[in-house]
Amino acid sequence: MKTLFMAFCLTFLSVAAFSQAVNTASPMKPVSVTVAADGSGHFKTIQEAVNAFRDHLQVRVTVFIKNGIYAEKLVIPNWKPNIHLIGESREGVVITGNDYSGKDYPGRDQTGKTKFQTYTSYTVLVQAPDVVIENLTIQNTAGRVGQAVALHVEADRFVLKNCRLLGNQDTLYAAAEGTRQYYENCHIEGTTDFIFGKATAVFRNCTIKSLTDSYITAAATPVYQPYGFVFLDCHLTADPAATKVYLGRPWRPYAKTVFIRTTMDRHILPAGWDNWNDAANEKTVLYAEYASSGPGGNTGQRVGWAKRLTGKEARAYTVEAIFGGKTVWVPGR
Repeated sequence: MKTLFMAFCLTFLSVAAFSQAVNTASPMKPVSVTVAADGSGHFKTIQEAVNAFRDHLQVRVTVFIKNGIYAEKLVIPNWKPNIHLIGESREGVVITGNDYSGKDYPGRDQTGKTKFQTYTSYTVLVQAPDVVIENLTIQNTAGRVGQAVALHVEADRFVLKNCRLLGNQDTLYAAAEGTRQYYENCHIEGTTDFIFGKATAVFRNCTIKSLTDSYITAAATPVYQPYGFVFLDCHLTADPAATKVYLGRPWRPYAKTVFIRTTMDRHILPAGWDNWNDAANEKTVLYAEYASSGPGGNTGQRVGWAKRLTGKEARAYTVEAIFGGKTVWVPGR
């Protein structure tokens, strides 16, 4: 017993010393750490690793996550930029939670509320800029109980690559206006409005899976923002239970959602788009397609207020243009 106790103490002191070293490292020095649920890494939880990094780092730091189930409500706060989370395998690393809107909160949240809301139901919340998450799964397992977010992103220059986002209603909250978010080679699935928010977000080579008859997107693009959600070379697929699915409906009046060269399976309704029971939205939204294909990609019967882009218009939807502005950001450069 004494030997076991001594081993525990040495391990604890070693981890504490390592955490202190990471936290006090130069803000210009790259650092890499390993997280392993079985205790074989520097940290057992992802949150511990994120917390250990020095605030306001100016270089990329890496958290390598070994296969395992991580039951965490993970937050990357705005003072922890430049973090790269990379999993050992997409299916093997699972960050999981089960909070949902209406669930009792343990005490009170920061606003004094006693129940979770859509905005606090996340499994993972990213607030810091220049975060990359790669090669893992983020899920909300609350089930079909209402809004239950898996990933909530408020950050600019955010990248998600080769990941799975699993949930039901409101799986991905691309939240903050003025932010730029890039999703590549990802699998995103859900039921109602499972990709929603105000951000400018590009989805490239992603599989978007509907689990029930409902709506895929619910953009809330601000009027001043030239782009909302843009899907490039994606595939819209569905569970057998989903046979009547809309491409989107406007959470706010100036919603912008565009599908370019997207393969759409037969679950996509011929009308394509819904006005959320408000005809006035038809005059303000930008809902558009170019070169849609597959059984659901026939645009001949789309609602009259949707737009079919010309080849020239579609070619203008480059990542450089979409993520332009005062400072152009191209993911990966």
